[in-house]
Amino acid sequence: MAFACTHKRLHGAQFCATDCPAQAPCGVFDYVRVEKPEDLPAADPLRVDVAILDMNHGWPNLGHDSLVHAVLEASCDLVELTARSGLQVRAISFDVRRNGQLPEPPGGRFAVYVGTGGPGHLDPARNDGVAECAQGIRENPAWEPKAFALFDAILADERAALIAVCHTFGVMCRWSGLARPALRGPEKGGKSTGILENLFSEQAARHPWFRLFTEQLAADRRTRVVDNRLFDLLPTDGFGPRQVPIGWETRGVGGPRGDALTMLEFARDANGVMPRVFGVNHHPEIVDRGRQAMLLEQKVARGEVERGWADERREILTRTYPDENSDQRLQFTSDATLLGPLRFHVHRQVRLRAESLGIDPGPLHEDAVIEAARPAAVSA
Repeated sequence: MAFACTHKRLHGAQFCATDCPAQAPCGVFDYVRVEKPEDLPAADPLRVDVAILDMNHGWPNLGHDSLVHAVLEASCDLVELTARSGLQVRAISFDVRRNGQLPEPPGGRFAVYVGTGGPGHLDPARNDGVAECAQGIRENPAWEPKAFALFDAILADERAALIAVCHTFGVMCRWSGLARPALRGPEKGGKSTGILENLFSEQAARHPWFRLFTEQLAADRRTRVVDNRLFDLLPTDGFGPRQVPIGWETRGVGGPRGDALTMLEFARDANGVMPRVFGVNHHPEIVDRGRQAMLLEQKVARGEVERGWADERREILTRTYPDENSDQRLQFTSDATLLGPLRFHVHRQVRLRAESLGIDPGPLHEDAVIEAARPAAVSA
C-alpha cells in the first residue's frame, strides 16, 4: 500500500511541508502491515514507529487507510529533518482481531498508538457470525486480554499516547468499565450513520486543548461528525478525576443532549494540556470528501472492494448536512479530536528521538501544534 502526502491545515497553520506525487511517499514516512509475527520489521533508531491497531477483522473500510494517512500527514513537517538526518516515521499496522497481532507495550519501540473502527459487537465473544449485531463476524476473543493489558500499560506510562476511534474506543470502554455498549434500537432509529451532530461537554469548554475549539462554536457547543455505528456507549458509575467526558450525542439535529457518550479523555499529557489517552465514537479520520473519494476509487481499482460498497460509502458521506460548510465543519472536528492530538504526540516522539541521537530537531516541537490552534482561523 502506498500513501501520498497532501496539505492539511489546523486553524490555518500549514500541516504538510511539501507536496508529493500521487502514490509516491516523500521520504519521511514508511508503512508496514503485520498479519503474522514474522511481518514485524526490526526496530531502527532512525525510525519512530507508530502502532496502528487494526480492528476491522478484514472488513472493507475507509477508516484504516485514512488513519494511516493521518499519521503520514503528522510526519510531513519532518522533510528538512529527514533530509539531513534520515529520521523517519513508520506506521506499523497490526491485524488485531482477525490474526491476533498486537504491538508490544510502551517503553521500547512504541509510544504512540492509534486504534481503528471495525464491525460487529464490542465484545468479541458475542461475534458468532450469526447474530445481527455480529455483522457476519465470527471471532476468536483470545486477543482481548492482551489488548486490555496493552491499554493498562499505555495508561500507566505518561510518555505513551493512544487515540482510539469507534470500535477501539468501545473496547476501551469495556476495558475501563466506564461505559457499556447498547445496541441502538428502533426507538433511536437503529444504526447511526451519516454526517450528524455531537455536543461538546461543559468539561470540554474548560479543557486546555478542547476549549481552543469550543470557543469558536455557538454557546451550545454543537459540532459535525461522521457517524457509522451500531452501538451507543452508556456511562456506568461515573468518571474518576482523570477521566473527562468530552462529547455526547444529540437527540436529532438541534435536539437536546442524549445519554450516549461519544468522546472521552482517559488521561492527559504530563503538562496537563493535550489528551494522551482519548477515544471517540465517531470517525474523525473520514475528512476531506475529495480524498475519501480518491481512496474509494483506489480500493475499487485494487479489487479490495466492490463498486456497490464504494458507492454506498460515498452516499453516506453526503447523506446529511450537504451544505457548503460541511467539509469545513468536519475538518474542525477532526482537527480537535484526532489530527491535532496525533500530530502533537508524533512530533513529541520525533523530537525526543532526535535529541537522544544527538540530532538537532531544529524548529520541530510538539507545542507548536497547540500554538497553531490558538488563532482559530477556521470558522465553525
